[in-house]
Amino acid sequence: MRRTFTALIAGLVIACMASQVMPNCASAATTEPTEEQIDSAPCMAAVTAREDERIIADCAPLIDNDKAAKADRIKAAIARAAAHERKEQIDRAISDYDLALRLDPTLADIFNARGELWRKKSDRPRALGDFGTAVKLNPNHAAARANYKSLSLEIERIGAMIAVNNRPSFNCATARRPVEKAICANPELANLDREINAVNTKIVREAGKDDRSAGRAMQREQDEFLARRNAEFGRPDFDLQKMMRQRLDRLMALDRH
Repeated sequence: MRRTFTALIAGLVIACMASQVMPNCASAATTEPTEEQIDSAPCMAAVTAREDERIIADCAPLIDNDKAAKADRIKAAIARAAAHERKEQIDRAISDYDLALRLDPTLADIFNARGELWRKKSDRPRALGDFGTAVKLNPNHAAARANYKSLSLEIERIGAMIAVNNRPSFNCATARRPVEKAICANPELANLDREINAVNTKIVREAGKDDRSAGRAMQREQDEFLARRNAEFGRPDFDLQKMMRQRLDRLMALDRH
């Protein structure tokens, strides 16, 4: 009996491959599984009610079932991502957006939304990439364009800050005065010097807009500070860092007014 059954199965397989006995069996064997009709009502009801715990729980069956309708899975993944984001569960929200974009990589809104989460995590390269993709998919996407522009400027500013970090306002390669060499050798003093110069430049510029004499007066004050710094450096009771901090505090107070 077992031999007869085995022989029958073997014969059917051979016949199927030859498309003689069962001409449709080859295509049937290679057909991908059809989508299952999973009830999406609980998930959609939770989304309508904006109840995050329900969204997370009731949308899971749709999201986790790869045989469910793709459109339903995308909607559920996006809804759960938003719920996770509202609960500050950023990694989980990103994971749900990942799934939605794997199912449909043309969703500009979702690339932009995921980019905002990457930016919140301070992962600027990934955020910039998502914003750029959103703009490519939809050149008229205002939010994505604004995000891309602002993040590009932010990255540029960070790069500029890194480039001058621990460097004073002057060129250390040409420093001759002992006080300048001391500033160059101390990163904290170097940063203080750069901040003092930057704030003073701003104050002089602002003061001179309406009254040139006011701008010149502010610059004279800075020149007097530098002259006193140069002259007093090296004395036993001289505290260079304290003097520079006092000068920066004075400039910051003027800038606030």
